[in-house]
Amino acid sequence: MVKAVVRLVTISLVLGTPVGAQTLAPVAAQHLTLKDAEQRAVQNHPDVRAGEYNALAAGETLREVRSAYLPTVYANFTGAQALPGSAIAAGGLNSSSVLDRFSYGFTASQLLTDFGRTPSLSASASLRVDAGQQDVTARKADVLLRTDRAYFDALRAQAVTRVAEQTVAARQIAVDQVSALASTGLKSSLDVSFAKVNLGEAQLLLLQAKNDLQASYARLSAALGTSQIMTYDLADEPMPDPPPADNAMLIMQAMHDRPDLARERTTQQSDVKFATAERNLWMPSVSLIGVGGLTPFHQIGLADRYSAVGLNVSVPVTTGTSFAARRAEASFKASAQQQAVDNLQNQITRDVQIAWLDTQTAYQKLDVTNQLLAEATDALDLAQQRYDLGLSSIVELTQAQLNQTNAQIEQATARYDYQARTAALRYQVGALN
Repeated sequence: MVKAVVRLVTISLVLGTPVGAQTLAPVAAQHLTLKDAEQRAVQNHPDVRAGEYNALAAGETLREVRSAYLPTVYANFTGAQALPGSAIAAGGLNSSSVLDRFSYGFTASQLLTDFGRTPSLSASASLRVDAGQQDVTARKADVLLRTDRAYFDALRAQAVTRVAEQTVAARQIAVDQVSALASTGLKSSLDVSFAKVNLGEAQLLLLQAKNDLQASYARLSAALGTSQIMTYDLADEPMPDPPPADNAMLIMQAMHDRPDLARERTTQQSDVKFATAERNLWMPSVSLIGVGGLTPFHQIGLADRYSAVGLNVSVPVTTGTSFAARRAEASFKASAQQQAVDNLQNQITRDVQIAWLDTQTAYQKLDVTNQLLAEATDALDLAQQRYDLGLSSIVELTQAQLNQTNAQIEQATARYDYQARTAALRYQVGALN
């Protein structure tokens, strides 16, 4: 009875459960498939929503630029009173006299042409809108990659936890059997000690596995765009097809389909259009201006109403170095963006190559870990038989048990690592969307 109490206290300390404490009712796990996780992440993740708002802001910038094509109309209300015969004589160039009056009317202006500056600005803004949409697609791909990785990491943690639980149960049975045999003198106390050490190692493995499982749930919740950490019942995904034997087509696909590369290319085209617009600052602009209104109160000599229309041509003559500097700045930024595109292409080529190699290696590990587990299981069966017949020590048996546990963990890790590597390869070629 005393030994049973001591054992209960020991296990409670190892597992972190106070003796006599009430067990809280477990929270119901939320069932989740990979498809559901991806849909939820795309809908709720703040990174995706921020990209969508940025794209909407770019659309409003386009409207601002295109407003130059539309007329502008202002309503004016003016009143003035002055000393008879007075005129403004200082303060710059002014109207020859100030007349008593109160009037109201409208002023309208319409840009006729600025010889390409506004069309270039409009084209640049339109390309920025396209780049914003491609940025949203790129953000979605990033979120999907993080979600897939977190999902398969959680599946791996669940599998390792199951292995740890089965290991603890099996080694507890071994401890009970050896203890019973030792009480009859068929086994030594050394065997009992080795069996208990083996059980303690399994319990430590279970503790770490449970910790890793909760951490994987936290990462999965963050990938789904929520701060609330949930417990999930995850559905297994079918194993993907083997990776292709060559990566040349993968690199070509990435150059065509990667949304972040498309975003950078579109941004570079927008910068080129903006540089053209800055060059056209030197071109004249032609505007049509019209005014009209009523003057109900006025001094003698003014009419009750007024109207006029005119054509204004504005030609820049000299602006110091402002226009030249603006044009050079825009040109340099367009050149820098082109270098950014070239650099991203090099990075994509490297990343696709590495992701393809990682996927190939992960696929090869599947057969190796399956064979390793089969051999470790056979070795454990033989070691158990030899130990039961008294032909070997418990050291050989415990080593065989450890080898089987490690093989089970390696098999689970290899399975979900290959699925995660496949998702990463799909992201690198632009197919994860």
